[in-house]
Amino acid sequence: MPLQIYNTLSRSKEVFVPLVEDHISFYLCGPTVYNYIHIGNARSTVAFDTIRRYLEYRGYHVNYISNFTDVDDKIIKAANEEGVSAEEIANKYIQAFYEDTSQLNVKQATKNPRVMENIPDIIEFISDLVDKGFAYESAGDIYFRTEKFEDYGKLSNKSLDELLHGASGRLEDDLSDRKESPIDFALWKAVKSEDEVSWVSPWGTGRPGWHIECSVMATKYLGATIDIHAGGQDLEFPHHENEIAQSESHTGHTFANYWMHNGFVTFGDAGDKMSKSLGNFILLRDLLKEVDPMVVRYLLTSVHYRRPLRYDETALNDAKHQVARLSEVVRKLNYRLGQENAVTQASDDQVQAMLDQAVAGFTTTMDDDFQVGNALTVIFELVKQINIYLEQLEVSQTSLNAIKTTFVELLGIFGLDLDVEDVVEEDIQALIDERNQARKDRNFARADEIRDELKQKGIILDDTPQGTQWKRVDE
Repeated sequence: MPLQIYNTLSRSKEVFVPLVEDHISFYLCGPTVYNYIHIGNARSTVAFDTIRRYLEYRGYHVNYISNFTDVDDKIIKAANEEGVSAEEIANKYIQAFYEDTSQLNVKQATKNPRVMENIPDIIEFISDLVDKGFAYESAGDIYFRTEKFEDYGKLSNKSLDELLHGASGRLEDDLSDRKESPIDFALWKAVKSEDEVSWVSPWGTGRPGWHIECSVMATKYLGATIDIHAGGQDLEFPHHENEIAQSESHTGHTFANYWMHNGFVTFGDAGDKMSKSLGNFILLRDLLKEVDPMVVRYLLTSVHYRRPLRYDETALNDAKHQVARLSEVVRKLNYRLGQENAVTQASDDQVQAMLDQAVAGFTTTMDDDFQVGNALTVIFELVKQINIYLEQLEVSQTSLNAIKTTFVELLGIFGLDLDVEDVVEEDIQALIDERNQARKDRNFARADEIRDELKQKGIILDDTPQGTQWKRVDE
């Protein structure tokens, strides 16, 4: 089955056909950098990082662009409150974004363009819209003539009549006076006070509107038409709708062939969307101080990207349990690979058939609009089969390496880096050796004392036919 993607534009799954064979241009709307990100923000970052990883696994070269909005009212407000420049605020929280998301094993984008770095391009883009009659100047502001773009509303499935009716009577008087139509939106905003970050333009001193920045940076770094444009469901209207209107009016070409939108993270019994405006959020960096980053990564990546993701203790504990199961398999593989005397060199055709079947099942589910839940089911079925194989007294080193390579590769698509080999401190191994000798001497009391002593240190022993294995657990 070919790769299929649910396209918000058509409200259906479509066979994915890139503009250039084996290459994908991918744009993700990034964060507004005025504060630390919460786990609702991280959901979009992680969901599309997983999709990007899978596309690369399938052999595509992905040119992945994700912007930083570093010019915004919220940034200006934060800068005034802290007595620093808007650029300093942006720099602080961009660095924090990298620090927090790197703990979740998020790959850095091919490029993270910033608004402040692209002002000349933004001014040129707006000037072209004005020249073509798609935009007009009013009191130093520049607005887009929404009704001039005939396809406005095609992404969100809204009609101009519906939007005009809904907008009537809801605008402030000063904005109503400036606009030709209540549904026109700002491309450039005239400066209102001296403490605002601003630039000189043909229309006076000011700064870009929010919507224009993504159109400029997407087309600048990816071309007039891009393969995939992605972001949260809350961006579908008006942000992405406005991007389409201004981009296609500027270039005369389809802006993006596939539109992807991730679901929200919900919080609390009411299932409300997690957001800073509602005050019901948990900062990612605070959560990472208490929870293993791979557990958080699993939680954020284990639910299909279009579905809402519920955050609560139950979901977090389930993620901990599943990560522990996956980590245990990697640990056992490393243990058996270290048992040179118990491993043969011959390969095992049944093992390769098992891996081929798992990879085929995994690929089939992920090719169906990235059904991560079903893909994880395939992985956990593979876990059962691997555990059965590892219980054998004699195993193949070639097969063990093949199992580990495949298993780690599939986990890597989910961004799960669990291949951390045990570091056997000399005192722990010495106690294990002493316990093994005590059991041979039938001194079971001493053997039990050592087991209890190790347990108090967070070390759990597992006596297997292949020898005594140990692992660390949360105290």
